[in-house]
Amino acid sequence: MFVLGCREMGNLQITKTSLPQKMPFCIAACLLVVVCRVLAAQPQTSEAKADLESTRCVLTSKPPAREIGRETMRTIYEEIKTPHKYGVILKGERGKKVDCPSVFRHGDRWYMIYIIFDGSGYETAIAESQDLLKWKPLGKILRFREGTWDARQAAGFVALQEHIWGGSYELQKYEGKYWLSYIGGALEGYETDPLAMGIAWTLDPTKPVEWNRLEKPVLSRDQPDVREFEALTQYKSNIIYDKEGTLGYPFVMFYNGKKNHGYERIGMAVSNDMKRWVRYGAEPVIDNGKGISGDPQITHIGEVWVMFYFGAGWKPKAFDTFACSYDLAHWTKWDGPDLVEPSEAWDQTYAHKPWVLKHNGIVYHFYCAVGDQGRVIALATSKDLRK
Repeated sequence: MFVLGCREMGNLQITKTSLPQKMPFCIAACLLVVVCRVLAAQPQTSEAKADLESTRCVLTSKPPAREIGRETMRTIYEEIKTPHKYGVILKGERGKKVDCPSVFRHGDRWYMIYIIFDGSGYETAIAESQDLLKWKPLGKILRFREGTWDARQAAGFVALQEHIWGGSYELQKYEGKYWLSYIGGALEGYETDPLAMGIAWTLDPTKPVEWNRLEKPVLSRDQPDVREFEALTQYKSNIIYDKEGTLGYPFVMFYNGKKNHGYERIGMAVSNDMKRWVRYGAEPVIDNGKGISGDPQITHIGEVWVMFYFGAGWKPKAFDTFACSYDLAHWTKWDGPDLVEPSEAWDQTYAHKPWVLKHNGIVYHFYCAVGDQGRVIALATSKDLRK
């Protein structure tokens, strides 16, 4: 059977031999993609929701445009490298673990969304800074709740951040709201499977108040179009607002997932409205063959898209690296020195889960460090700021 990116259309199975004899197969493929996009854009009445779930589509990835050359990769590395470890900048209260920083600007201040692990599950919190170095925790924005699909896991990450390298790093509004994505789950423990992808919104992203969550996950293992590499769990995501519509959609999500007894790889999904998401491409866009490739963050440097992500299990310990693309869909992995790797007592076990930005000519690389101070958030920079 030749499915062409759409696994099921109601009860109709699409095969090469079932198409009209006079219709060229390439035209039929194009029509099928159009149908998938129309379905994804339909209003979500209760009946439409049920229909959408039974006719979910995996969009066929467009062919590669041009490859990233080694000289371009080296130039990007020289621009983003952060050889100076500043140190630990945020610890959890009363020994709680903190993780997964995502940093944005609002007004004259910087804010960090990060997650807290208390031994039973993930919650999401916010901190504030005036200089990107000293941080003050403000409180939680996603808390435990009862009787829901995300009752004991709610790990959030900012979405729709202005992604131009060296830009404002402000969060962009859609429909008058600020948005985030989060991984959610009902079971207690450390990232207990299965986890799924949720979406939440607020009118003010700087306050330690509960964000408004959509009722159901937007991506999960239970959907009929789930791909093999994410068949058990979906992990951390980064959503960009691509107003140029590089892939034909304004909202593009990158996230890592895994299958049963499998390793983690990074895939894509797209959306027209932040609520209904369509998986893009049958295969992952980052795959290192084993271990973990995860926690992507996307920025745009000149004409090159750059994905920061972390690796573990395919080289010693855990570390941050990057990949580059001209079209968001096809990525060239960097095979040179890591951006951040274990080197200090406080990150001797893991130095991973990047959030990278450039402000006033200095590159700031926030990451999760695991070492003699527990699981904390640390910072590396392009200039030595300890002097």
